[in-house]
Amino acid sequence: MKELPVLDTRAAFCDVGSEHMHVSIAGGPPKVFGTVTSQLHELRDWLLSEDANSVAMEATGVYWLALYSVLEDAGFDVMMVNGRQTRNLPGRKTDMLDCQWGATLHAHGLLRPGFVPPAHIRKLQDYQRLRTDHISLAASHVQHMQKALERMNIKLHTVISSLTGVSGLAVVHAILDGQRDPAKLLELCHPQIRDKKAQEVTESLRGTWAPEHLFALRQALQSWEHYQGQITECDRQIQTLLKDITFDDKADADKGEKTKPHVGKGRSVNAPQIPGLHNMLVELCQGKDLTTLPAHTDYSVLQIISEVGTDLSKWRTEKHFTSWMGLAPGTHQSGKRNANVKRSRNRVGRMFCVMARSLARSKDIALGGFYRRLSARRGGLVANIALARKLAVLFWRVSVKGMAFVEHGLAVYEAKVQQAKQRTLRRLAKELGQTVLPMPKTA
Repeated sequence: MKELPVLDTRAAFCDVGSEHMHVSIAGGPPKVFGTVTSQLHELRDWLLSEDANSVAMEATGVYWLALYSVLEDAGFDVMMVNGRQTRNLPGRKTDMLDCQWGATLHAHGLLRPGFVPPAHIRKLQDYQRLRTDHISLAASHVQHMQKALERMNIKLHTVISSLTGVSGLAVVHAILDGQRDPAKLLELCHPQIRDKKAQEVTESLRGTWAPEHLFALRQALQSWEHYQGQITECDRQIQTLLKDITFDDKADADKGEKTKPHVGKGRSVNAPQIPGLHNMLVELCQGKDLTTLPAHTDYSVLQIISEVGTDLSKWRTEKHFTSWMGLAPGTHQSGKRNANVKRSRNRVGRMFCVMARSLARSKDIALGGFYRRLSARRGGLVANIALARKLAVLFWRVSVKGMAFVEHGLAVYEAKVQQAKQRTLRRLAKELGQTVLPMPKTA
C-alpha cells in the first residue's frame, strides 16, 4: 500500500485554548505555552528556531485572534481550519494528542484553510460588529421606554410611527420635565401629526403618572441616549479607518471631503452618519459601485465588506461564495442515498436575507417578481433564501468579474416567465402528440 506523502515536514499545528497553547510540528512531540503576550512571543520564537513554515490552528472563540496576529506579523503562513477536519482521531482525546494529529494532517496537506479577512478589514469588522451590538442594546432600551409608558397607560408609541423620532423624543423629554397637559405635549409634535392625528395623540397622552414608572422611563431614555453616543463614536472611528484605507495622502482626503454627496436609495434609521461614505466605498472597491444592485445601500455594502473584504476572488466561483454563506443546500451522499443537509447561514448570509426581504413588495424590480412567484409555490422562507442567494451571486459577479448590472424591470422578467411557460407547454404537447394553437383574439 502506497504511503501518503508528506508535503511539509515543518508544518505546525496549534491547539488553541484559553489558558494553554499546545503546539506540534509534523506530529512530533508537542510543546505547551501559555496565553499571555510574552508567552505567545516565546511560541513564535520557538517556531522560528524550528524553521516552521506554516502554522494551522482551530478557531476557538476569540482566543485564536491574539496568536494569529503575532504569527502573521512574524511572517508565518497562518491557516485557520474548521474543527470538523481534525476530529477523526481514534481513542482517547487530549489536547496533546489533538495538536499532534492536527500537525500530522497539516504535514500531509489534508487541512483546508478557512477564510480570514486581511488586517485592515478585520479592524473595520471589529468597529462594525461593536456598532451592531450598540444598536441591539439601544433597541432593548426603546422597549423599556415603551413598557414604562404602557405601565402608565400612555399609548403614544402606538399612535406615532417611532418613539425615538423627533416628535416622540420631544414628548418624552417634556414628560420627564414635568409636563402633563396633553394639548401642550401635542404642540411638540410634527405639524403632520398635529394635522392628521391630533385627537389620537391627545387621547393617548392621558394616563397615570406613577413616579416609579417615570423613573423607569428616565433611565431607559438615558441608556438609549448613551448608546446613541457610542454609535456616533463608532461612526467616527469607521470614518477615520476608511480614510486611512482609501486615501494615501492629505490631498486625496481633502478631495474626498469636497465630493458631492451620493443621492441614492433611502437611508436606514441605523445607517452610519459618515460624510462621503459612498465615495469611500467606491474607492475601496476599486471603482465598483455596488449600490447599483437591487437592495444594496451604502450601509449594507459597508456591512458586507466589513465581513468578507473587497477581494472575493478567494472564492473560486459564485457557488463557493454562496455555499460558504449557507445560502446553498448541502449534500450528503452515501451509496444510493442522497440526504438533505440543513445549513446554518453565517453573518453575511443573514445580511443578504435581510436585504432580500426588502424586495418582497417591490413593484417594478424583476427580483421582486421572482420572490413572489417562488413564494406562491414554495413559501416565503424558501423564496427569501433563494432571493438572498441571487443577491449574493450578483455581489460576487460585480466584485470579481466587474459585470455591469442592468435592472430591466418587472415587465421584462414576466415576459421571460411567460416564454418559459410556452416552451414547456409546447414540449408537453409534442410528447403527447398534440398541437398547441393560440386562441383567436377577440375584436
